[in-house]
Amino acid sequence: MAFEGLTTRLQNVFSKLRGKGKVSEEDVNEAMREVRLALLEADVNFKVVKEFISKVKEKAVGSEVMGSFTPGMVIIDIVNKELTDLMGGTQAKLARSNKPPTVIMMAGLQGAGKTTTSAKLAKMLLKGNHRPLMVAGDIYRPAAIKQLQVLGEQIKVPVFALGDGVSPVEIARQALEHAKENGNDYLIIDTAGRLHVDEELMEELKQIHATVTPDEVLLVVDAMTGQDAVNVAESFHAQLALTGVVLTKLDGDTRGGAALSVKAVTGCPIKFASLGEKIDALEPFHPERMASRILGMGDMLSLIEKAQSSIDADKAKEMERKMRNAEFTFDDFLEQMDQVKKLGPIDQIMDMIPGMGKVKQMKDVKVDEKQMGRVEAIVRSMTKEEKQNPDLINHSRRKRIAAGSGSNLADVNRLIKQFDEMRRMMKQLSDMMGGPKSGKAAKMLRGMQGKAGKGMKFPFR
Repeated sequence: MAFEGLTTRLQNVFSKLRGKGKVSEEDVNEAMREVRLALLEADVNFKVVKEFISKVKEKAVGSEVMGSFTPGMVIIDIVNKELTDLMGGTQAKLARSNKPPTVIMMAGLQGAGKTTTSAKLAKMLLKGNHRPLMVAGDIYRPAAIKQLQVLGEQIKVPVFALGDGVSPVEIARQALEHAKENGNDYLIIDTAGRLHVDEELMEELKQIHATVTPDEVLLVVDAMTGQDAVNVAESFHAQLALTGVVLTKLDGDTRGGAALSVKAVTGCPIKFASLGEKIDALEPFHPERMASRILGMGDMLSLIEKAQSSIDADKAKEMERKMRNAEFTFDDFLEQMDQVKKLGPIDQIMDMIPGMGKVKQMKDVKVDEKQMGRVEAIVRSMTKEEKQNPDLINHSRRKRIAAGSGSNLADVNRLIKQFDEMRRMMKQLSDMMGGPKSGKAAKMLRGMQGKAGKGMKFPFR
């Protein structure tokens, strides 16, 4: 997961500071030495690390920190603010032209993910009630035009293409005219990449730039290449005047050096981050939220936004009613699993919840997407009647379900038992909430919560 190694190292450093009633200058120096090592191991640019440590140290040895009742927490807050500033301070939003269409030019090396990112961006704009048009301007890479057309069909966004016999500059020019005539308010031009930065690539991009005068020039870089991504961004920015960077494969970059270095080195803001292969796995880059994730403090705002955009509010209300009235069935259980899947990989969701980073590090907690698949297979092997009324599932039915789902009888028994316990707890909670809110009821609730924490384990762990 993104920043996993860095987050673990920083949490270890700050856990030592939290336990101290007073913090000396030597304590700060020792903590900063460890932070420096953690950042360098995360492949953050050396000059960036040096400046970052200098700023934090200067503020951390101030009188208001040393005299604070919670000096450790104050230092963590300083690091949080400096990390946020390092990545740009505030969200850099996508430009919008006063005279449509807003022209976005996508640039980058071959293999960075320009074509897919173009489609992800178009899908995001489509959700915002815009009318994007994608332009197939990569005439050199085999099947690049076809790839964009397939993605366009998938997300229901039109693609402007003239084939590989026309120059990319002419394609861009005609695409702009087409967008104006057809009322498209965003024009996303997918350009060709090379295996390395070269004069030919830059000259072509400059010609396209001169022809369509884009409002945005977004550089797509692979976050997993670390310092190389920063070097590429520096080269492009020097010749093309970038307006923003899109980091792809950030979910696979356990170090995070590119995300922490690119703004400081190039002065160019990170506008989006791609956190997966799915077509909707593109997020606006929020420096303050990313800093919070890096420090293991979660990112509830992003989680809430994901939930609001992915979960059907009416279905959620109906599910709440069923839970309250103890009418929850295995069909509802499947529905809930589908809603959770829409939020993205479980690991990413857990990273957004404050404190869950530490939970993931514990030996007895293992997040495994395959577990959900096995549970789903068991439920889908049940008949319609069995899903609606789990009490029907006797021993012979359980054997059939196990065989049909490719699992064993113990797995099926465990899932059904835990489902029964969950329904019982829902019923008890519902009855209790409906009655007087006495001290006794509150005590019962605390007891049930304790039980849930200890006894309710995810199947097959």
